[in-house]
Amino acid sequence: MQAELVAPRRFELGDHELPPPPPGQVQVRVEAVGVCGSDLHFFSEGRIGNVEARYPMTPGHEPVGTITSLGDGVSGWSVGDRVALEAPFYCYHCEACMSGRHNLCAHVRFMSSPTEPGFFRDRVNLPLPNLLPLPKNLGFAEGTLWEPIGIILHSMRFAAPAVGETAAIIGAGPIGLTTMAVLKLAGIARIWMVDRVAHRRELAAAMGADAVIDSLQVDPVAEILRETGNRGVDLAIDCAATDDSINQALRVTRPAGRCVITGVPTSPRISFDFHSLRTKEINFFAVRRANHTGAAALRLLSEHHDRFAPMITHRRMMDEVQACFEMLESYSDSVGKIVVYPR
Repeated sequence: MQAELVAPRRFELGDHELPPPPPGQVQVRVEAVGVCGSDLHFFSEGRIGNVEARYPMTPGHEPVGTITSLGDGVSGWSVGDRVALEAPFYCYHCEACMSGRHNLCAHVRFMSSPTEPGFFRDRVNLPLPNLLPLPKNLGFAEGTLWEPIGIILHSMRFAAPAVGETAAIIGAGPIGLTTMAVLKLAGIARIWMVDRVAHRRELAAAMGADAVIDSLQVDPVAEILRETGNRGVDLAIDCAATDDSINQALRVTRPAGRCVITGVPTSPRISFDFHSLRTKEINFFAVRRANHTGAAALRLLSEHHDRFAPMITHRRMMDEVQACFEMLESYSDSVGKIVVYPR
């Protein structure tokens, strides 16, 4: 079975043929897939940034599974092994790959993009570089969180959190909640979480946010500047990239602080407050996926899964995928993170 996005806001289920794994690859039964915000962008808006949907397409890039068969020449893996599955295929020979920046590969093929089917299906063949062992103490649902944690660990290379610093996070969706959990582990002393949805703020508070701000009722910039004596925070991370959130992140960052944009704006062009960036000499970074952080993400999740697992609020079967995306789009049923089981 697979779930295909065949038009804006419409999934269809169907069967798909999958040959035995070719030499050097394994066949994996997909056990669980987390729903990502980029999947929702394709569903709701038919695009994410400058990438437009091409129908039909199969989303899903936060998967874990079980190896069911081995292609010729495969060693080091066995049928029955539980695995985390990497979505990108890299060329390994462009300038970015040769310098270790594989997330910027000039020829990357990313499963769940418009031209490369993702993991909302029950089986997939993958080459060995796309496999990571899933720790034994992780269930399949919580195991899917390794992928967003990997993105956040990559973002921390730019954020460079230090013990005792302060941070503001805009957007209390799964990426924002994951960012908060990682910053807490890094020793950040106080974190402000900004979101317009009540149940997401409540979830953020339950997971350890020091302060939550309703951006529909309060100006988050004015509130954070007031609480910091007009200094601002050492680190601001925008995990929403909606409306004016990028500029809000710039305005709450202290002089010479760091501002990281982890979210992806839907619009190809955004209005940008350059002078806040310039006059405070802010270190400004944008994040593209993850880069060699999968193994570290799995270790972190294995050791601290209790910090991340509360964001999973719904577990659903594949035949409910349409309802899952409608729930996320409308923020209904106090939804946080949804995990889909393909079979």
